[in-house]
Amino acid sequence: MTVTDALLNPVLAADAARPLITFYDDATGERIELSGATFGNWVAKTANLLRDECDVEPGMTVAVLLPAHWQTAAALCAIWWCGAEAVADPADADVALAAEDTLENATGAGLVVGFSLDAFGRGLGSVESGGRLPSGAVDYATEVRLQGDHFDPLTPVPDDAPALAGTDVAGVVAGARTRAAELGLGADDRVLSTAAWPVASAGGLVDGFLAVLAAGASLVHVRHPAGDQERRAGTEKVTRVLDA
Repeated sequence: MTVTDALLNPVLAADAARPLITFYDDATGERIELSGATFGNWVAKTANLLRDECDVEPGMTVAVLLPAHWQTAAALCAIWWCGAEAVADPADADVALAAEDTLENATGAGLVVGFSLDAFGRGLGSVESGGRLPSGAVDYATEVRLQGDHFDPLTPVPDDAPALAGTDVAGVVAGARTRAAELGLGADDRVLSTAAWPVASAGGLVDGFLAVLAAGASLVHVRHPAGDQERRAGTEKVTRVLDA
């Protein structure tokens, strides 16, 4: 069983129509809300892209050079659904997923997938056409739309397969569930977080995303937080606020 199967599937089975991730970027004014079903479709599309277009297979490594973002959440779940390991260092990684401002750091990977993280789905475009993507790189925003909404893993993933920066599947799942219990999170919670999600240390990623998912709770994540977060918490009916 993959990390995605263990943590996301129970959420979808319980109530796929319920909001799972509400994402804000206070620098751009963006707000997007994804139900469990919609998020699951994005995970499936991303997993199909990684497997069918980027040749990601079980046991491969995928460097994640992305900020805390709903697309990053989908990408991580997709990596694990493919049976691959999410790592921080792109050097010698099979694939690197990079935002516009981290593309230069991703050049050591075998293949680069560029994320614009644009709210309207704008791609980065290739260097040849005046864009930012280096030659041979994949434009996530453009290519992911072409992928199917369902993903069928081809190979079972063992519990001892590496999943997150050296920690195996069983360890990631257990760690997320343990942290959810320590934080006192439950399925009825709506959690506000501004935490970063560095793959290397995993602490913010666990508290800010995986523990929330493990609890079956709903996440309100704010990037570039500014303004009155207390008011936002009231508007979004937040029950728990996690420190950054």
